[in-house]
Amino acid sequence: MIPEFGHLALVLALCFSLAQTFVPMWGVRQQSAVLMNVSVPLVLMAFLLTLVSFIFLEISFLRDDFSLVYAANNSNSLLPWYYKFSAVWGAHEGSMLLWALVLVGWSLAVALFSGNLPLEVRAIVLSVQGALAVGFLLFIIFTSNPFDRMLPFPAADGADLNPLLQDFGLIVHPPLLYMGYVGLSVAFSFAVAALILGRLDAEWARWLRPWINTAWAFLTGGIALGSWWAYYELGWGGWWFWDPVENASLMPWLLGTALVHSLAVSEKRNMFKRWTLLLALFAFSLSLLGAFLVRSGVLTSVHAFASDPERGVFILVFLSIVIGSSLLLYGLRMKDLEASPGFEPVSRETALLINNVLFVLMCAVVLLGTLYPLVIDMFGLGSVSVGPPYFNLFAAIIFIPLLLAMAPGQILRWKRDQLSRIKPTSLLSLAISLTGALLLGFLLPPEFSVVLTAGAFLGLWVVTHGLIDLRKQIKNADGFFAGLKRLSLSYWGMQLGHLGVTVCVVGITFSVALSDSRDARLAPGDTYDLNGYHFELVEYRQVRGPNYVADEAFVAVTKNGRPVTEVFPQKRRYAASDQVMTEAGISGNLWRDLYVSMGEPLGGGAWSVRIYVKPFVRWIWYGAMLTALGALLAVADKRYRRRGVTSTSGATL
Repeated sequence: MIPEFGHLALVLALCFSLAQTFVPMWGVRQQSAVLMNVSVPLVLMAFLLTLVSFIFLEISFLRDDFSLVYAANNSNSLLPWYYKFSAVWGAHEGSMLLWALVLVGWSLAVALFSGNLPLEVRAIVLSVQGALAVGFLLFIIFTSNPFDRMLPFPAADGADLNPLLQDFGLIVHPPLLYMGYVGLSVAFSFAVAALILGRLDAEWARWLRPWINTAWAFLTGGIALGSWWAYYELGWGGWWFWDPVENASLMPWLLGTALVHSLAVSEKRNMFKRWTLLLALFAFSLSLLGAFLVRSGVLTSVHAFASDPERGVFILVFLSIVIGSSLLLYGLRMKDLEASPGFEPVSRETALLINNVLFVLMCAVVLLGTLYPLVIDMFGLGSVSVGPPYFNLFAAIIFIPLLLAMAPGQILRWKRDQLSRIKPTSLLSLAISLTGALLLGFLLPPEFSVVLTAGAFLGLWVVTHGLIDLRKQIKNADGFFAGLKRLSLSYWGMQLGHLGVTVCVVGITFSVALSDSRDARLAPGDTYDLNGYHFELVEYRQVRGPNYVADEAFVAVTKNGRPVTEVFPQKRRYAASDQVMTEAGISGNLWRDLYVSMGEPLGGGAWSVRIYVKPFVRWIWYGAMLTALGALLAVADKRYRRRGVTSTSGATL
């Protein structure tokens, strides 16, 4: 009966979400504080029931209840318990239930931690969140029910979880990514509330900033974790492939990044109102578009969840309703948005406007490259492939000027500034950056590398501007420690975020410029030299895992005759599905990764082996985590915890 109770809890969650959609909105219309306050217990009940449904599905997987179609297709009795736990979101139906749980979880967070919000604003935000939850719960119940039974003849055992997903990455990556992906719904709901109430001011931006910063931090961490997972699990030695599903998570991140900066202008200068609203609406809309791409079957990807056209049509209709209604509301309210105060060409506003334009432009480039092949195929115009060369070219064209503008932009003053004021800082930074980049360009690689030198210059350009500005901020105070104490957490968050971007850029450019790889035929006792490292194949042996057997290579690595490390790449065969998976052997530190991946047996005891030396590759993920940490640090700024804000009707809450 556990699956039936899980399904019942899901239906009841839908009922409470329906009430959450209409009751608070009616309360706003009637100016009834009682009806508006009802939103909080309604959200709580919707969350608890969705959580109960999710727990019951987890119990079914852990108990090997293969009478469930979903469990029979995505689990197996031999699967370790921790993979059974994460297998719940390893395919379409369970991942949608996780999506719904995260969505109502964000709604509950807004309900519980919004004491500084006017009652009307909170009621409308929760009402919109409820409407979104209704859409997803309807989708799950009618097209993607994870509690469907296989009766009267249940499966004797499960078909197994996809071997690609039998990894720690599945346990942490989807929940983290969904926390960001779905968290953008809060920005969408706040934007709709602002349009309905006709209120978009600095105070509104201050309410929204901690929510969008938190969601954006989770999304940043989720994307970075997915990149790391692909790097070590797929055995290709790469960290980003411009796969359509990867692009589906990158596009909301690009618009979310623009939104984070646009909100700063809206809060500080009560400007960029239309920018901010559109970015909030479209960032979440692109999350829905990503769900459509992943679950509709319109594309083929190692990351795709489902290929059911019926599900794709449902999401497409839901996406059309969400985008269409929000843009209609925006169009009706656009004339009511007050004109923004002016600013001079040399100002922080200009720098942030350039930032926004470039991020939106990059998002448009990714969107075009992702959808263009689908549109061409849909109209029967042939088959077109848009690959990494297209994306890499435009990423370089857009991000180089973005980084060049970002460095001086962070030290410009609001409204009006003078180039003469920032000129000494920028000239000093230019001298340090050029000198350091040229030295690294000539000293690090075997020959001069333009990519490495450009990456080093851009990294130093951003970091030196930040350090010089930090020194000035501290210098203007009475004493070093007094200066540090005076700086806000938002300032530290900005510095840490920009530092993270710099570390990530250096990791990308240095790993591209310095990485090397070779294919080799190795039998026991054979050796191969690459970039000063001596790889010796000691032996091949068979090992047994909980639900697989593997051929494992023991590779000893030395440099200049001194032991460096040992790696153990594997070729696994899973018992339940009879699928073969490559498991790379990786030894890494701050400065380099040594990466060995097994290919196919070649006879005579030899295997084909691919060997990589990848300097600085981990800086990509360290940088992303620093950026996410910077966003979370900004959320902790004390001004976002202020209370006593006046409501739209003038009452103090």
